[in-house]
Amino acid sequence: MRNIYNILRLGTRIKSRRLKLLGLWLFHVLGKRYIGVFLDPVLACNFRCKMCYFSDEEKRKSLRGSLSYEEMEAIAGSLFHRALKLQIGCGAEPTLHKDLVRIIALGKRHKVPYISLTTNGNLLTKERLTAAVENGLDELTLSAHGFTRETYEYLMTNGKFDLFRRLLADVADVKRQYPQFKLRINYTINNDNLEELSRIWEVVGDELDILQLRPIQKIGESEYRDFDLTHIHARYDAVLKPLIEECRRRHITCLAPDKRNIIVLEENEADDNSIEKITYCYVSSQGCWQDDFDYRTETFESYTARHHWGKRLLGKVWGREKRQKVNVTRKMNYNIN
Repeated sequence: MRNIYNILRLGTRIKSRRLKLLGLWLFHVLGKRYIGVFLDPVLACNFRCKMCYFSDEEKRKSLRGSLSYEEMEAIAGSLFHRALKLQIGCGAEPTLHKDLVRIIALGKRHKVPYISLTTNGNLLTKERLTAAVENGLDELTLSAHGFTRETYEYLMTNGKFDLFRRLLADVADVKRQYPQFKLRINYTINNDNLEELSRIWEVVGDELDILQLRPIQKIGESEYRDFDLTHIHARYDAVLKPLIEECRRRHITCLAPDKRNIIVLEENEADDNSIEKITYCYVSSQGCWQDDFDYRTETFESYTARHHWGKRLLGKVWGREKRQKVNVTRKMNYNIN
């Protein structure tokens, strides 16, 4: 298992976009892995989280479909050999897919170095989790938007706090058997759950390996409408900074924005990030990677050759480098501590 966070940390330390692009070009022409495959095998969710577009009835009507295992095999044959990471679960709930464990095993069969499952966890039994780890799951990422029953169940509509706590106990048992298995918590911060971050240790315990702290962003027409980050910025030194420091003391990887980035994120639209566009590969029943990519008849290599990606990447290396005061994007607005 490759430590994907060391690679991400190195990427954040290299400030020159030109140097990053040169590295990607080298990886591309040498046939190395450099993309991340972000997979929603089923476009459905058992929750209606208030900060998520699944709380919007009109948006839910457009989110339909499921990939069959046969389709997944074809996608894997086309893309997985160039994937550095496979993330199963992006905006939807992957545990609703009946072949979840088989998809994880498929990723390992194609030697994807790091496989992560992002889920609310309420449907994940200990037996299924154990099977997932046995078949190659490296990391479980749990979405949690509150560390009290009241806040968790208010923000994560249909969610049960007791099931969340039970899964954390199951994770502890599985980690004793498979100590390389990692637990990550993704916490979206808003004005109603900011102060509950201080309760993370009593709820999650000592099993935490990675923590991501995300300031709330507008994602569709969600039920939750308070996107003001002023209070979060004001409380940064009192709440977020001590938590980041405690993670460092416990040797926990913490992905968090710095104080300045929170304000930048609120006041400015993030610039298009060519690094992200080159490496980000989203797959669902409604599309695979590029609009004109047919995973049934093409491979990563044939598609990129047809579109002269190597030449275009090299052109980006020597193109004019856009100056940015703050390195911030909508998907990667954090430092890796």
